Amino acid sequence: MTEHIATVVVGAGQAGLALSHCLTARGHEHVVLDRGTIAHSWRTQRWDSFRLLSPNWQTRLPGFRYHGADPEGFMTGAQVVAFFEAYARSFAAPVRSGVTVQRVAPLGHRWLVATSTGSMIADNVVVATGDLTHPRVPEQAADLPPPIVQLHTSAYRSPAQLPTGAVLVVGAGPSGQQIAAELAAGGRRVHLAVGRHRCLPRRYRGRDTYWWMDRLGMLDRTVESLAAGARRSPNAVLAGGTRDLDVRRLVAEGVTAHGRLLRVDGGVATFADDLPATLAAAEDNARRFRASVDAHVAASGLHVPVEQVPDPAPADWITGAPRELDLGEVAAVVWATGFRRDHRYIEADVFGDDGEPAHHRGVTDAAGLYFLGLRWQHRRSSSFIDGVGADAEYLAGHIAHDRRRVEVLAAAG
Repeated sequence: MTEHIATVVVGAGQAGLALSHCLTARGHEHVVLDRGTIAHSWRTQRWDSFRLLSPNWQTRLPGFRYHGADPEGFMTGAQVVAFFEAYARSFAAPVRSGVTVQRVAPLGHRWLVATSTGSMIADNVVVATGDLTHPRVPEQAADLPPPIVQLHTSAYRSPAQLPTGAVLVVGAGPSGQQIAAELAAGGRRVHLAVGRHRCLPRRYRGRDTYWWMDRLGMLDRTVESLAAGARRSPNAVLAGGTRDLDVRRLVAEGVTAHGRLLRVDGGVATFADDLPATLAAAEDNARRFRASVDAHVAASGLHVPVEQVPDPAPADWITGAPRELDLGEVAAVVWATGFRRDHRYIEADVFGDDGEPAHHRGVTDAAGLYFLGLRWQHRRSSSFIDGVGADAEYLAGHIAHDRRRVEVLAAAG
């Protein structure tokens, strides 16, 4: 007999666990399914020296938060996993590990959920797999000479994993820059293909950037306030620690910066001549952030140190960045090119031409189908550990309120 569950939550990461806590508090029957186990991607897709970009004090989920002795520190990957495990134990989260969801399809007024361990019928399905599900590797990867070892950041663990020789890191987001810095510190010759990114200081005027973002309400900014296309803006580059991280610093530490990777042909990588414009746009983001903090300090009368930050100086390596690289010099390529989502297992007309789910605060037009943990789902912080809880509370309330709809439809046959 097919099992009936009121709500099936797909994914036991921060989004799925946050929603499970909110549903448990409401006495709502549910299960959380994960192809691995709790915090699966945190266990399997982080490098050894990884640290959270947000400080420990900001590691907060519904009913649970960091209470350690180092609130200004930054959790390692293993500590994040332990945090999530403790969170799940705190309310006996009904997690079923090792269950891969293969199909979600409408079944009358309910949903059929087919999994690797059998099928179940659900009144509601919440897709809480977030944004970091499937590594995105560009088509140029197929043109690399066979001797070159290729790794996506999700598979990178440490410099010792790579063969001896130079490394090309493609992508200048947080992961790409942190890995490039680690490789250069280990004595590797590193080339960095620099794409769009946004600079931010780790600290400014005596406080962590996330403290300022929290105080200024930047993390609570809603998606309705965005200009068209801004939801896909590049990630801000920060490092989990006290140091700033930017391309200029990497170059000072021995990294060779190039523009965006255009193509690979005949064993030669060709880069765009866009490095000056890319860096100018990235650094302008940091400049605007500091100006926002300064304006807030002046308006509120906060007593914080004054900090003068000079504009970045012109440099020959920016305008003269090499346009080509002989890949015979390169032993490995690390693709720091982000992730994509794969919702092909969901049979519902809720996706746009770009493959993105159409929803309002996670609620779709397909009754009983929800999403949670998406970037800019409602707020800037919707995909953050500290921000997903508000969306989880909203969806839990919606699901509980919608229970009457299911009961009426069930009674009607």
